[in-house]
Amino acid sequence: MISRRQFILGSLAFGGLASSGFGKNQLGQATEEVMSISKGYGNLLSDSNGLLDLPSGFSYRVISEFGNAMSDGLNVPDRADGMGCLALDDNRLALIRNHELHPKHIEQQPPSIQQHSHSLAYDTYSSGVALPGGTSTIIYNLSTQHVEREFMSLTGTVRNCSGGVTPWGTWLTCEESVDKPNGLVNKEHGYIFEVPASATSMVQAVPLTAMGRFNHEAASVDPRTGIVYLTEDRGDSVLYRFLPNSPSNLAAGGQLQALKVSGRPQFDSRNWNATTMPIGKWLNIEWVDLEHPESPEDNLRMQAFEKGAALFARGEGIHWGENELYFCCTNGGKMQLGQVMRLMPSVDGKNDRLQLFLESKDKNLYNFGDNLTVCPNGHLLVCEDQYTDVVDNHLRGVTPNGEVYNFAKLHAQTELAGACFSPDGQTLFVNLYSPSKTLAITGPWMMR
Repeated sequence: MISRRQFILGSLAFGGLASSGFGKNQLGQATEEVMSISKGYGNLLSDSNGLLDLPSGFSYRVISEFGNAMSDGLNVPDRADGMGCLALDDNRLALIRNHELHPKHIEQQPPSIQQHSHSLAYDTYSSGVALPGGTSTIIYNLSTQHVEREFMSLTGTVRNCSGGVTPWGTWLTCEESVDKPNGLVNKEHGYIFEVPASATSMVQAVPLTAMGRFNHEAASVDPRTGIVYLTEDRGDSVLYRFLPNSPSNLAAGGQLQALKVSGRPQFDSRNWNATTMPIGKWLNIEWVDLEHPESPEDNLRMQAFEKGAALFARGEGIHWGENELYFCCTNGGKMQLGQVMRLMPSVDGKNDRLQLFLESKDKNLYNFGDNLTVCPNGHLLVCEDQYTDVVDNHLRGVTPNGEVYNFAKLHAQTELAGACFSPDGQTLFVNLYSPSKTLAITGPWMMR
């Protein structure tokens, strides 16, 4: 049984994270010389279905997949990416799932999506058909372990990549696109949209323009202040934060800012050419104000850099922990295999700090981390997203000491995405990108 309070504590400041040590300074972090390895949950067992290998005691169920008929008469679209899990009551939850679809992908979608028009869509083709990007919502019953309803909850957007849940029960879905009207799309894209977990059908797609127009990836809310932290999937990205005028009403506007390392303007965290950011060292940071967040020329990151903001290598997944957050830089590091950054914001904003928590030295241990979440035992769980090698994509575990291990191995030639836990910490939900599938994974999460 789960309560609203359990949801807030579980999804935004995961209790397991606090108890196991993520966020506890005294437990240390990974060393720079080598990558430390943990046994994790043990060896992976071969899946007889040839889909996902898991440790002993764990199993998965496919609860939704591409082309399935949904409750609203539409069919599940492809390219399932970021996803949020929000409690509805003691037994039911809403999984709000992004579909990272570009307008050119319409012909590969089910006929019901190809022909779908709706007055609440953000943007349409000239024919009036809604652009296929958006979100679908799965109403899942934890007691019966079955899907009760499934429907499109937002449409007409472009490349909904990742996002983040909020303390007030919504999912922020982010466009990884800066498309302009071009004969195919009719509006500017590159915005964040908000989808309530309580929605029972399609919602009006309203862009939160004050939160910036850029190549959005993911979002994470500090439940203490309502400040929203935002990543950007670009090789020369910056880390943003949004100070809302009203913490639970993002549409009321606010101030967009970018992270700057104190005393070291235009700091390069990527470590591509030299180790400018050693693992484990804390850096004091501050924030610079950005103007014209709607950025018609897609130059927010350039504006930020000119004001001294730090550079990051493809900022992607971001997740709030115990008074701190973690975010992935997908191709950061000397080997360009990925980094995990750790940001500790202070409540008054005067003592914020940044640390490089993990940098991959070995593609067999960690390769192109993207979405990430926190397990009930406090370990990070990172979805790999790489298509450039014969190495399979994995779910990689990372302990509070920076030790890495394999939690799952995917055999399908696609990526893992959208990992998130049920509020009671018993079920991990994760997407297979394309052909899209959503899995529910259960097992002895507290074993380690």
